[in-house]
Amino acid sequence: MENPTYIALSRLDTQQRTMDVIANNIANANTAGFRASRTVFNDYLSQQHGVQAPPGAKTLSYTQDRATYLDRTEGSFTKTDNPLDMAIGGDGFFTVQTPNGMRLTRCGEFGLLADGRIADSAGNLLLDNAGSPMQVAPGDTDIRLAADGTMTTENGRVGTVGVVTVADSNRLVAEGGKMFRADTDTTAAAAPKLVQGMIENSNVQPMTELTRMLQTQRDFQFVSQFVDSEAERQQGAIDKLTQSAGA
Repeated sequence: MENPTYIALSRLDTQQRTMDVIANNIANANTAGFRASRTVFNDYLSQQHGVQAPPGAKTLSYTQDRATYLDRTEGSFTKTDNPLDMAIGGDGFFTVQTPNGMRLTRCGEFGLLADGRIADSAGNLLLDNAGSPMQVAPGDTDIRLAADGTMTTENGRVGTVGVVTVADSNRLVAEGGKMFRADTDTTAAAAPKLVQGMIENSNVQPMTELTRMLQTQRDFQFVSQFVDSEAERQQGAIDKLTQSAGA
């Protein structure tokens, strides 16, 4: 197999990766708090050393999958009028306690458990700024949330919702459509901006993602055709050499 085919295959591999990322974005277009992912590629340059290059020779440029990062663009807000639904304006993540440990999320769809603790639809507990579960006293109904995360009821202060920022968002590991594991340091948000009775929608723009998918598919088909043509060229050369050797 010659270098042009190797280079084309490196491009096919990265396009397949791009297609997987785009497909996941589209699948979560209606997932509250979802952040779209983006792929980053660059050229991998390969130079031969200790040999004399033929006239017109150039450095080989392969395509390399460098990273996948989160699109931190804020999603739109939808009003729910549920006093325990909340959205974060700007940067930051809610902290929740899951069976696998503390996780971060932008999805602010919360409700009350029977014992008054606040949790998401999966039962993961919303944590306060000290890392303890937020809990409303039995019988409290008038739940109010200030922009800084302070929650109160008719009987006084409940606590402050924990909102954190991360040192390096590229080291957030997605777990499903809503949760992130932070493989980096987290810090309490200095001035969180919470909005009560709202949830943040996914920041995926379906039409934009579909356009990217179609372009990626066209590029993939074009490169696939090149690989097929190159294989036919090589086979033709082998056939001619075989015929010449047998003559």
